[in-house]
Amino acid sequence: MGRYSFVPLRQELWLDGQLSATLSHRETELLRLLVAHQPRPLDRQTALLQLWGDDSFFHARSMDVFISRLRKHLRHDPNIVILNLRGVGHRLVA
Repeated sequence: MGRYSFVPLRQELWLDGQLSATLSHRETELLRLLVAHQPRPLDRQTALLQLWGDDSFFHARSMDVFISRLRKHLRHDPNIVILNLRGVGHRLVA
């Protein structure tokens, strides 16, 4: 994934061989889904159902927060972005 290495079992994100971030459980699971769906978009409803068990407005807003947090973690490599696809979901571009 660009300059990053993602270690889901340890919930870690490494940048150029150095530990960059220890991710929360939700951040890890969301990034895992984004990576698994790459280069296809991750449907918003699919992510909500898999990670939260329902697609309520409350959980949708929570997912937006986690997407924002992942973007901050990945900001040091401009070649990696998480795109919002209106009416669809998100796509990881790396």
